[in-house]
Amino acid sequence: MINNKISIKGDPVVDIQRGAIGHRATWTGLTYTKAREAGKAEEAEKFIREAISETGEVQGAAIKSQCKDPQNVTCFAETFLTPNVVKTFEIEFKTKTEDRVDLEFHHCPLLKAWQDLGFDDATCEKLCDIAMDGDRGIAKAMGFEFHLGDTIAKGCSTCQVSFFKNDK
Repeated sequence: MINNKISIKGDPVVDIQRGAIGHRATWTGLTYTKAREAGKAEEAEKFIREAISETGEVQGAAIKSQCKDPQNVTCFAETFLTPNVVKTFEIEFKTKTEDRVDLEFHHCPLLKAWQDLGFDDATCEKLCDIAMDGDRGIAKAMGFEFHLGDTIAKGCSTCQVSFFKNDK
């Protein structure tokens, strides 16, 4: 059972940002489910993943260009995760060093949009993983590794996300 709680309420900027993110999630979710209804789920997933991944790489390149030290994961985190983003997703920093950032997201506005559309838990979990291709693309553009652990869409209490330097 998915429990996508909200504790930060009534912040006008956060509310606007959550609305915009939810609108984007609505487009993606409806695109995928309409394709699935037409028997084209695999094709749609492939195209959506490619587009979201490329979007992440574009965003990652912009973040990298804004970082004073793009090899420093702390600099990346502070550039990518602005105070408004932190409040929007109710992010808790578990680790923040020059080599690694471990985050727990306590709310997901994308997931809320999919839930509001009435999508079942399995569809929400699929769309969540597809959406995470954006973060995977950001990590790739930065030259970092990315790990997705638990997710709210899988019924966990938080989404566990890590960006870290490649040890190779």
